[in-house]
Amino acid sequence: MRLVTVNRLHDQHLHSRHSFDSGADPAENCLAAIHKGLAGLTFTEHYDRHPTEWPNCRFDYGKISETIAACRERFGERIFVGKGIEVCYQPEQMTAILDFLENHAFDLVILSVHWSAGRSLYDRESWAGRWEQRTREYLTTVLEAGRFCQRRREAGEKPFDVLGHLDLAKRYSVRFCGTHDLHAHADLVDEILRTCIAADLAPEINTSTLRQGLDEPMPAEWVVGRYVELGGRYITLGSDAHTSGNIGADLPRAARMIQDAGLRHLSVFRGREPHGVPLQEQADK
Repeated sequence: MRLVTVNRLHDQHLHSRHSFDSGADPAENCLAAIHKGLAGLTFTEHYDRHPTEWPNCRFDYGKISETIAACRERFGERIFVGKGIEVCYQPEQMTAILDFLENHAFDLVILSVHWSAGRSLYDRESWAGRWEQRTREYLTTVLEAGRFCQRRREAGEKPFDVLGHLDLAKRYSVRFCGTHDLHAHADLVDEILRTCIAADLAPEINTSTLRQGLDEPMPAEWVVGRYVELGGRYITLGSDAHTSGNIGADLPRAARMIQDAGLRHLSVFRGREPHGVPLQEQADK
């Protein structure tokens, strides 16, 4: 078995106490990443403008910037510390979202879908007796988000860098219905991947499902392979950690997926620009 050297890996999707659903200390996150031998981590705190979530959104750009600056001063000689943001796709709020992004500086901007057909994915009732339909609703919304990015790209703009957890629906399909099957929606998956390529939007491999009862990350290996077959070249890695103990979790496995698909570089964003980091290997001892 091949192992990817950890000191090449960057965790580019994680949260701290600046997100409403995490109590992690940012410094502890940095120490955990250093302990695991990572080359970098990027904080991507939640920015959720849905009316029911906005009152609880903790995204304070000033405080986050101060935290990142403090972490860079303390740990910068040992690890790259990036400032990112995870934006929840909300069609009715895109004007406000784009205005916010235009007026604030980040290393990485993730666009994620957590809502579809007017309901959040974590709404158990929306899954009752309709897991296949709910999955398709979600993927249709992901495609809609990708096409939004494609239109902006065609207009000479690039508000987003990464598409977060492309098939997040399977986490809740398994949780609420005990099953999932993305192959039944391969047509939509293909369209999403083609749109990512056209929009210059890098999909991430999000490893959080590997510690939440599934045997595959988001997306699965066959989706990563299909992305490369279609001409995709940029993939990021993220643990989606909400605690310091999960920083960097299963990133070597995800990196091997990238290699097995035929790519030799991990995409790392700094100042909104992707940099190719070679994925070197070491012998399994």
